[in-house]
Amino acid sequence: MSLRDAVLAALLEGESSGYDLAKDFDASVANFWPATPQQLYRELDRLAEQGLIQARIVRQERRPNKRMFSLTDAGRDAIRQFTAKAPKPSVIRDELLVKVQAADAGDIDAVREFIRERRDWASAKVQRYERLRMRMLDGRSEEDYLARAERVGPYLTLMRGISFEEENIRWAERTLSIVEARLSAGVARTGRSGRRAATRR
Repeated sequence: MSLRDAVLAALLEGESSGYDLAKDFDASVANFWPATPQQLYRELDRLAEQGLIQARIVRQERRPNKRMFSLTDAGRDAIRQFTAKAPKPSVIRDELLVKVQAADAGDIDAVREFIRERRDWASAKVQRYERLRMRMLDGRSEEDYLARAERVGPYLTLMRGISFEEENIRWAERTLSIVEARLSAGVARTGRSGRRAATRR
């Protein structure tokens, strides 16, 4: 997969300016395929050159003209081809997990704070996702939405994002309770020199 496929998928929502696409991308697709606005603008230009999307100019009196992008038939064919290919297995690369792996021989207090930050970050994302979910449902029940909505792909990926961050919260809280229990019990703490020192209460 490439950024190309993520941008084409995002444009299934309908015609969009580069600015609006970047904003919507950040709130949805970027949670599982991140990209900067600059990368998105460059990709939009490439896709237009390849004929996978088309751009039209919207003239504005008091603001710079803007380009509106939409999928072409070739772009929709590209999406069909992309979805027919088997995906590669996902790979987790998480610096925090490496720090936790080494915490027994490192700065456990710093790692504990990093875990708290991850928990708080995940909590904020769940709240953000829930607000987005409510906007998508727009007063409908989830069952009705999933049965009748024109497209459910964005909602299903949002559900995955919510469950992913909720699991991050559960893991962080469980990990913090284990670390704090060990420290309270006087389990040896490793100093900056790398040698173990008795924990002071």
